[in-house]
Amino acid sequence: MLNPGARLGPYEVVALIGAGGMGEVYRARDTRLGRDVAIKVLPTEFAADPDRLHRFEQEAKAVAALNHPNILALFDVGTHERSPFIVSELLEGETLRDRLRSGALPVRKAVETAVQIAHGLAAAHSKGFVHRDLKPENVFATRDGVVKILDFGIAKLTRRREGVEGAAATTIAGGTDPGTVLGTVGYMSPEQAQGLVADFPSDQFSFGAILYEMLTGTRAFARDSAVDTLSAIIHDEPVPIVSLAPSVPPPASWIVERCLAKDPEERYGSTRDLARDLQRVRDQWSQPAAAAAARPAPARRVILWTLAALGSTSLIAAVVGLLAGLRLAEKPLPTFQRLTFRRGTISNARFTPEGASVIYSAAWDGRPFRLYSTRPESPESAELPLPEARLRSVSSRGELAIGVGVDYSTLALVSLTGGSPREVVKS
Repeated sequence: MLNPGARLGPYEVVALIGAGGMGEVYRARDTRLGRDVAIKVLPTEFAADPDRLHRFEQEAKAVAALNHPNILALFDVGTHERSPFIVSELLEGETLRDRLRSGALPVRKAVETAVQIAHGLAAAHSKGFVHRDLKPENVFATRDGVVKILDFGIAKLTRRREGVEGAAATTIAGGTDPGTVLGTVGYMSPEQAQGLVADFPSDQFSFGAILYEMLTGTRAFARDSAVDTLSAIIHDEPVPIVSLAPSVPPPASWIVERCLAKDPEERYGSTRDLARDLQRVRDQWSQPAAAAAARPAPARRVILWTLAALGSTSLIAAVVGLLAGLRLAEKPLPTFQRLTFRRGTISNARFTPEGASVIYSAAWDGRPFRLYSTRPESPESAELPLPEARLRSVSSRGELAIGVGVDYSTLALVSLTGGSPREVVKS
C-alpha cells in the first residue's frame, strides 16, 4: 500500500480510495497538469502472476481504446517498482451498487441509467471488446448525472467477422480457455456460467440482469448459494417484472426479457439496437408529458366569466358551442403510417394502454400467426415471446386476449410481459 505523498512518476498519491482483486485505487495529483486523477496499481505480489498481469494489461489497452463519455477515460500507464499502474479520470459520485442498496430506482431514472450504460457498452462492442464482468459495482454515476462503465480488467478483444457483432465474433486475444469461469456470480450469462465462450450477447445478458435489478430492486437470479445461483442462471426464468413492479412499461420489460434469453442468438444482434430500443422507451415516455405541457390551454376562465356576465340563454348556448369547438380543434386530424414492410397476413392490431406501442398478429411468408410489437415512429417489429396466436384485443390493464390452438379458436389471456396463456373459452 502506498502512503500519501508517494510519487509514481509525475503523480503524487493523496489517499487510498479502495482495493479489490485487480489492484488498489488511489486519489493522486498530476503535478504536470495540476489535476486530480485516479491511479490503479497492481500490487507487487500480484505482478509476478502472469495471468493477473496479463489481465491488468488488457484493462489498460481496453480502456485506452474506448474514448466514450459513458466509459471511464484513461490518461496514462506506467510502472512503479515493477508494479504496473494506469491513470484515469477521477470520478465523484457513487457506484450503481451504492444506489441499489436502498432498493429499486424510480423507473424513469432506471431507464435513463440503462440508456447510458447501453451506449457505453455498444461503443465497447463496436471496438471489439467484451467486458465480461458487467455488474452494479462496475457502473458509476457521477454527481453530474453521467453514467460510466468501469473495469475492463477481464475484457476480451475479439475480431468481428465482416463487421457484425454477436455470437459470430472470433476470439483473437484475451486468451481465456474454454472451461474457465470469469465474471461475477449473479450477473454471468448462461454461457459464462458453463465456461463457454462469452461474446457480445454475454454482456447483454449481464446488462439485462442489472436493468432487472434497477427496475425491481431484486436480483434476477439470487439464490442461497453461488452454485444454486449459477444453476438458476442456466435453467430458471426470473420472476416477471410486472409481478414485482407493475408500473414498469411493457416495452422496458420486453427489452429485459430479450437480454435475459438463455440462447445468445435470441438476444440482440447488435448492442446498438439494444441502446436504440431503450432510448425509444425513454423518449416515448417523455413525449406525452411534453406534449401536454406545450399544448395551449383553452381560455376557459374567459368563457366562464362571459357566461356569468351575460346570463343569456342564447349566448350561453353559443359559448358552449365555442367551448366544444375549442376541444375539437385540439384534436389533430388522423394520420397514417406504414408499420411493416414484410409480406404476409395481419389479422388484428391494437395500441397498448399507454399508446406508445402497437401489438399485432401476423403470418409472414406462409408461417403460423405470431404476435409482434412495433412503434408508430419505427418500421421495425419485435416478435413477442409467446406461442403461436392471433390477437383479439388488448385490455386497459395490459392483458392480451388471443386465439390459440387449432384454427386459433381457443380464447386465452396472457400478460403483455409474456408468460403462459390462460385458456378462457374453448370452442
